Amino acid sequence: MRLDHVSFAAGPDGLASTAQRIGGLLGTEFVDGGVHPRFGTRNVTLPLAGNTYMEIVEVLDHPASDKAPFGQAVRARSALGGGWLGWVVAVDDISTVEGRLGREAVKGNRHRPDGTELLWQQVGVNGLISDPQLPYFIQWQSPAELHPSNGATGDFSLACLEIAGDPQRVSEWLGETVEAPLEDVKVEWVAPNGTPGIVAVQLQTPNGLVRI
Repeated sequence: MRLDHVSFAAGPDGLASTAQRIGGLLGTEFVDGGVHPRFGTRNVTLPLAGNTYMEIVEVLDHPASDKAPFGQAVRARSALGGGWLGWVVAVDDISTVEGRLGREAVKGNRHRPDGTELLWQQVGVNGLISDPQLPYFIQWQSPAELHPSNGATGDFSLACLEIAGDPQRVSEWLGETVEAPLEDVKVEWVAPNGTPGIVAVQLQTPNGLVRI
């Protein structure tokens, strides 16, 4: 179990403008990740050190976005002006998580602009919708060399997640201590009585630490 990526929902100005704005803050550009046809969303990604990445995601005017929990989650966050959607933990065997949560994983895929298809399974998005401090789980089925973190130069990395919530609640959801999947990424638990979820993410860049 390890931290896989963090997800940011585009604001009302759309995916391109949101990516340009955040990329400007970080001093880099995001990569077009393609469309998620099963979820009615699309994304851009930024490879980060440590086999992690950041994505900015936008909901499409597509029937799937009304049916799929992930599409619903993105639509709801964007409707609030955009912002951090959640964090995602990669596992080697998602069936273990399915058994623990009593839910079945759903298949996910997206085609990159070059035609490469990425495949995975994910579970737990409904948990994130009801309690945004909780991550959802992903098991990649594509080979490691296609993971969106590939191409990372080491210049950009996740330094800290600021999460409003209760570490005990998140540990129960993970089935192990919350520190386990985060390894070198620091977590600051803030606003325990506030609205749960990611408040901010700090990224290390060539120009220093940037908080988004």
